[in-house]
Amino acid sequence: MTQLFNADGTTSAVTVLEAGPCRVLGLRTTEKDGYAAARIAFEATTERRLTKPMNGEFKKANVEPHRHVVEIRGYDGLEAGQELKAEIFAAGEIVDVTSTSKGKGFQGLIKRHKFSRGPESHGSMNVRQPGAIGATDAARVFKGVRMAGQMGNERTTARAYKVVRVDPERNLILVKGGVPGAKGALVLVRQSTKKVKVKGPSGKPTGRKV
Repeated sequence: MTQLFNADGTTSAVTVLEAGPCRVLGLRTTEKDGYAAARIAFEATTERRLTKPMNGEFKKANVEPHRHVVEIRGYDGLEAGQELKAEIFAAGEIVDVTSTSKGKGFQGLIKRHKFSRGPESHGSMNVRQPGAIGATDAARVFKGVRMAGQMGNERTTARAYKVVRVDPERNLILVKGGVPGAKGALVLVRQSTKKVKVKGPSGKPTGRKV
């Protein structure tokens, strides 16, 4: 993360993301596969680091081997072998960012689930304990009960980030705010699926959504 000076002299906290270059490995069609999607490859590597089926897919598409491959649905106008760079994004665009969040290890209920602590006075021994976890008459613990456990280190999607600036020469995009994942983590940036209210010249929402 870093800060960026706006035209009016204010600063914005932004995250710098390297957007590619990526290659379109192939396309999924409704007629053949039952759904429409594009397979995007990132970070070139050697053949010995991939399995034979993956190497065969890259050779069939006439694309050099890449380390990461992901499918993105709902994208039209792409062709197999096409190269995607940061220039496909534009300043002011709203995007979603998906990554693996930072792992925070084994955490208790208060930090992991925002539970309140118990009383500390009058000899109470139930300050940060979970309390009762059973039901009234069921002789078991129901699935999904919020307990202590591993926190973080899971696939997370943060929605509706605004692209502040695009640097096509260095394949960089700057999005406003912090994104999931540690420094240097692999992220997936795509057009946002969330409806965002448009603000007018006065800064108030106009009621329109994009």
